[in-house]
Amino acid sequence: MQSAEADEFIYHESLIHPPLLFHPNPTTVYIMGGSEGSAAREALRHKTVQRVVMCDIDEEVVHFCRTHLSVNWEAFASDKLCLVINDARAELEKRREEKFDVIVGDLADPMEGGPCYQLYTRSFYEQVLKPRLHDGGIFVTQAGPAGVLTHKEVFSSIYNTLRHVFKHVKAYTAHVPSFADTWGWVMASDHPFTLTAQQINERITDRIDGELSYLDGETLISSTTLNKTVFHSLLNETHVYAEDDARFVHGHGTGRAGHA
Repeated sequence: MQSAEADEFIYHESLIHPPLLFHPNPTTVYIMGGSEGSAAREALRHKTVQRVVMCDIDEEVVHFCRTHLSVNWEAFASDKLCLVINDARAELEKRREEKFDVIVGDLADPMEGGPCYQLYTRSFYEQVLKPRLHDGGIFVTQAGPAGVLTHKEVFSSIYNTLRHVFKHVKAYTAHVPSFADTWGWVMASDHPFTLTAQQINERITDRIDGELSYLDGETLISSTTLNKTVFHSLLNETHVYAEDDARFVHGHGTGRAGHA
């Protein structure tokens, strides 16, 4: 399952709006993956955003989505969107002089033999991604299944890996019916995440075009409160992603969108 029209808004609003709302003035966004265009669509709803670079390696999938997903036609046609067909890491490495306010990992889950697991490693975060963030910049990534029975597959490891790279890391979850599980995301920055629900709601009103279907301040704040089982797993996790020491999603039945 990549995305379902009935509930993709839960995933994409949860992926995009938290980092852009916590950032004081996001103008530039880099999306790793995001082939269907929904992540770019949500980023472009922010009035402060002037440029979105979406980098996906699968030209065929991007072309299909660009042609057939009418909900994203406006986003694909925006002059603020720079669409690049390339490996997300290679593209970031090439853009040595360019920095972004927000970088988004809208990648496939870490799967053995898959194209993306190296984009969840400590070395990638430290050596490639973090140097491409402006001071105060925020990174967010989808982080796989986060249910009571599934969160140890990759969610806890991604969280712990980012704790070794950034000073402030925030995990949050939401139930996505078409994924048949609770899903996880992780935000990371060297600046703290300190907004209240009221402040988030004010920024939603001031910054975002149109009405969000899923997210508001109260929902976002509550999504960071994890159940006891998951909370303690994240707190006690010791595994750190490396090229030769990765964890993978095995047989879960859901593989997220966005190719690297």
